[in-house]
Amino acid sequence: MNPAETTRIRVVLPLHLQRLARVGSEVQVDVSGSVTQRAILDALEARYPALRGTVRDQATGIRRPLLRFFACSEDYSHEPPDAPLPKAVAAGTEPFLIVGAIAGG
Repeated sequence: MNPAETTRIRVVLPLHLQRLARVGSEVQVDVSGSVTQRAILDALEARYPALRGTVRDQATGIRRPLLRFFACSEDYSHEPPDAPLPKAVAAGTEPFLIVGAIAGG
């Protein structure tokens, strides 16, 4: 992909983030260059400022512990934030999912 190209990415949010951002379950964000977790989250936070610091720590950029990232039915939560995501996500045919984890025993 040309670094100057912009791609529209589909992002599915958990209910608590939907309410915070005042949006539905799926939003779309424009990503320039490579489609990575970092690029998607940067675009998401730019478009929905209420989400800053809720998905990842603002100072470190590290994913919040009770959130997981999925793409094409695969868990990408522990992948490097700048690793390219699957072509189906970059093409907009599959969404990038942010899923709330369940804690407890």
